[in-house]
Amino acid sequence: MLENIEGVIFDLDGTLVDSMGVWRNVDKSYLGRRGIPLPANLNKELESMEFMETARYFKRRFDLSDTIEEIVEEWMETALDQYLHHVPMKPGLREFLEHLEEKGIRAGIASSNHVDLVRAALQGHDLERFFAEIVTCGEVERAKPEPDVYLEAARRLGVPAQRCLVFEDIPVGIRAGKSAGMRTCAIQDDYSQSQDADKRALADYYIESYTQALDGSYEIL
Repeated sequence: MLENIEGVIFDLDGTLVDSMGVWRNVDKSYLGRRGIPLPANLNKELESMEFMETARYFKRRFDLSDTIEEIVEEWMETALDQYLHHVPMKPGLREFLEHLEEKGIRAGIASSNHVDLVRAALQGHDLERFFAEIVTCGEVERAKPEPDVYLEAARRLGVPAQRCLVFEDIPVGIRAGKSAGMRTCAIQDDYSQSQDADKRALADYYIESYTQALDGSYEIL
């Protein structure tokens, strides 16, 4: 998997940490305080959106009187503690990151989330030192599934796209990595279980935990 790879770029939510459930709770709490029921398919509607785009979508979708800034502030107040203290990291992740460090392979993050929540998740698990760069979709012109965020991460890492490996948990992200000309590895996540067939069809590799990336038991697709 790591042959000829000089840079590894990870998505955050559902890829590095099991955090997708946090957003269902954040959305349910936020809408509940306004007497709005949580739509059953909301996660699917939001999965390709970056953080600020999601706030704008909420304002339109639910006809909210709150400003975009007020929506974001309330979300951050609810989510920050969860990312800092409660979201678990994926099994085998620390060992895999240590392996990359030992091999001199640079690591970065390309996320649709807010950078403060990315940093909180890393801080909560003492992972900051492993990541040379963090890029969010809010910093580039086009969000996933377009390749922009992965190409920018590779540029900042100083690694050619064709020598990068991407880890992602949903098809939208895998498409972004493939469009960037990078190899991709899909990772199992309970919140995208229904999309596993699509993930396998798109990715080069599949793992259930990072232990498989270490011991060679990953699936070649």
